[in-house]
Amino acid sequence: MVNPRFLRSRIRTFSFSFTLIALCIFFTLSFLFTASSHQQNHLDSDGGGAHGFESIRRSVLALKTDPLKPRLDQIRKQADDHKSLALMYASYARKLKLESSKLVRIFAELSRNFSDLMGKPQYRTLFSNDAVPVDESIVRQLEKEVKERIKTTRQVIGEAKESFDNQLKIQKLKDTIFAVNEQLTKAKKQGAFSSLIAAKSIPKSLHCLSMRLMEERIAHPEKYIDEGKPTPPEVEDPNLYHYALFSDNVVAASVVVNSATKNAKEPWKHVFHVVTDKMNLGAMQVMFKLKDYNGAHVEVKAVEDYKFLNSSYVPVLRQLESANLQRFYFENKLENATKDTTNMKFRNPKYLSILNHLRFYLPEMYPKLHKVLFLDDDIVVQKDLTGLWKIDMDGKVNGAVETCFGSFHRYAQYMNFSHPLIKARFNPKACAWAYGMNFFDLDAWRREKCTEEYHYWQNLFMIDNTYATTKRL
Repeated sequence: MVNPRFLRSRIRTFSFSFTLIALCIFFTLSFLFTASSHQQNHLDSDGGGAHGFESIRRSVLALKTDPLKPRLDQIRKQADDHKSLALMYASYARKLKLESSKLVRIFAELSRNFSDLMGKPQYRTLFSNDAVPVDESIVRQLEKEVKERIKTTRQVIGEAKESFDNQLKIQKLKDTIFAVNEQLTKAKKQGAFSSLIAAKSIPKSLHCLSMRLMEERIAHPEKYIDEGKPTPPEVEDPNLYHYALFSDNVVAASVVVNSATKNAKEPWKHVFHVVTDKMNLGAMQVMFKLKDYNGAHVEVKAVEDYKFLNSSYVPVLRQLESANLQRFYFENKLENATKDTTNMKFRNPKYLSILNHLRFYLPEMYPKLHKVLFLDDDIVVQKDLTGLWKIDMDGKVNGAVETCFGSFHRYAQYMNFSHPLIKARFNPKACAWAYGMNFFDLDAWRREKCTEEYHYWQNLFMIDNTYATTKRL
């Protein structure tokens, strides 16, 4: 059962709370009414009371809900978007190098027009200060001008689109051709480098041939030592067919001699002068003593046996001692070697060997001979070569296979024609020749003093190279 005293106390508490809330509402409404009346009187005293809140100018408080503000932002966004679009097309036009320098100027001008429009004083105030009331008539004028410029921009873009599409296709085709050409160049370089490796590789079964030949020489030295023995008369007989072969490759030298003698009609009339280095001399001697070669005569000597070939007489020996030259050949790493396929074969360290330069001393190495056929160690003879000795050289020093066609094997590929002396003395279009097989008239060589001329140019090279090195330092 509810206590009547408690019920009456709760009713009195509720009545007091209700009265207090009602008084608060009353005073709040009275304050707002008074403030509104004061503002109305102020407007009337300034002569603007006739329009009141219907005036076009908005108060600062009204801006928060002013429908013109989003509209103004939208106009500005459209202007900025089309300005960026015009700049983008101008950039593409520059990149594509259109005849359209005209188009570049047009798009740049369109972009500038948008900037100038938004920079006009009457429009700039719309965006500079949110506290300034927005005039609807100015917004409408801005919108009109923006739409006109947007229309012009879209029209120009539409007209230029075909030019851009064609130029983009052309540019894409050029990029594709360039990429394919880069791949082709890379493939050529890798192929050239691989061919150099393949050319120097030998079958596994022949890998230790030189070592096995040396083992045979050590086991039976009496069979292979020529020291103290008289020189066979055939070696110096000018009436026989003489060949010069300079190599440190036992297998390659054997192939050349074997192929030449197999195809010779009278192999016993052929004399082969094989010169190698000291390290391979023993193996070479054993190789050519083990086989008969159809009665052909084979002389095997080392470079060191020719005492006149020293650095005081031979300029190239002094060059080969140069640190710069050795660095040029031996610092030819894989990543560097494939950079220039044209010069890759010329950077082969084999060119540091004196064997590669002995051909310039043939008349001194074989003073009793009149003619010599020089053979490189990378050829295979396929027919009888005795007919070469019947050719009338007409006083010329060298006879070689003609390999010039187009620009192939011209002097311009081998000589530095930026040097004034070379430019003055040589013709860049003159035909060079391959050294695989050369027929030399040694009497004409001696008469023309070719070795002295070779020394002249080698010494000039050394002087010029020393000057360039000193200048760099």
